[in-house]
Amino acid sequence: MKILKYKKKRNGQYEIQLDSGKDLCLYEEVILNFSLLLKKNIDEEELDEILLSNQEYDVYYVALKSLKNRFKSVKELRISLLKKEYPVESVESAIHKLLSQGYLDDRSFAKAYINTQMITTSKGPKKIEKELLEKGVSRDIIVDELAIFTKDEQIIKIEKIANRLVRSNRSRGGIVLRKKIIQDLHNMGYSGSIVEDVLSSIDFGDTKDIAKNETEKLYQRLSRKYSGKELEFKIKEKLYQKGLYYED
Repeated sequence: MKILKYKKKRNGQYEIQLDSGKDLCLYEEVILNFSLLLKKNIDEEELDEILLSNQEYDVYYVALKSLKNRFKSVKELRISLLKKEYPVESVESAIHKLLSQGYLDDRSFAKAYINTQMITTSKGPKKIEKELLEKGVSRDIIVDELAIFTKDEQIIKIEKIANRLVRSNRSRGGIVLRKKIIQDLHNMGYSGSIVEDVLSSIDFGDTKDIAKNETEKLYQRLSRKYSGKELEFKIKEKLYQKGLYYED
């Protein structure tokens, strides 16, 4: 096939017109690697090599753009590229190149991810570890980088979260509220022993005012259906479920 015309495009690619009527859009690197600016003819075998090489550059640049939008782990990037239905070989070639160039690195990713989660979320170390494992980061890297999330840092976060939960659960008190907050903190990924130490200094008492207000609300609601001893029992039952107790 004879090369009839070259046209340089703005995005670092060349448009090449062949006498077969086929137009190719090739990356500049491919043009240079195959010395296409100097050649007048290419055969079918060489064309296949050119197209394969161009596809690898295509995957590489798509991957690079993806990393510029958001830093990713190796596993995340691989899944993202395969979802675009690129050939496995081209995907692995792009990943290998990005790793060798330092654009892709699970340790750097883990470090950045942990810092972001510590600053912007209430997540504890265990939850962050679980998320990083799901993203394909090795446990050794995670353990190393999570060292920045010290016990003192966890205590500060747990205190803030616990006090916020106490304030936002005005209708609860006592052991029920304490259990709820322990479960919430566990779900957030905090260690049970540290949680217990911090919560030991927080007051979850069923204050009289909270219990009184809840009793009045329950009376107005339940008195439509119950009365006498049965009403009294239902109110105490509901109060107990909230960790409260009140007797006028």
